Amino acid sequence: MRIYGPDVLTIADELTDAYTEIFTAPPWDGQNPEKTRARFRERLETDARRPGFRAVVSLTEGGRVRGFAMGWTTGSPFRTDRGYGKVTELLGAQRVDELLVGAFEINELGVRADARGAGLGRRLLSALASAAPGGRAWLMTWDQAHESVAFYRRTGWTEPEPLPGAGPDIVVFLSPTAGATAPADPNC
Repeated sequence: MRIYGPDVLTIADELTDAYTEIFTAPPWDGQNPEKTRARFRERLETDARRPGFRAVVSLTEGGRVRGFAMGWTTGSPFRTDRGYGKVTELLGAQRVDELLVGAFEINELGVRADARGAGLGRRLLSALASAAPGGRAWLMTWDQAHESVAFYRRTGWTEPEPLPGAGPDIVVFLSPTAGATAPADPNC
């Protein structure tokens, strides 16, 4: 596995190919590949420059991306674009400030189908979360991504209690413990 900061843009084409392949397959198979590709590439250009940005990428010897995880430190005020408004709806503004602001957001995690089943996703997630400020990390996912939701639960991530009656189509997870990491695998 290789750790990147803003220099992740040096592999932007390979990363965009992997993202598009992963996030246009089930359960995201309703997504248009070209639109998905363009939106991710545009976001990557911005996200790589966010304060605290970090990416962990697993590459083959030939430079093909097997899997990746990336994120940054959640700033204040809390964002309202994309799914962030749903996070506030789910938890409430005060709990968002307490639980998420200043924590490390795992914004993307993806493993290509041919690299699944060997623990790569777990290692990527652990490697990225291990650098979280004060051990605090969080992420959100779509509630219909059943395999992803089950994966986060199996790896010990927990869901904060939603506000009564809150019903957005997302799930928020908090990291299991401060400083917990999986052993490094030299074969990543």
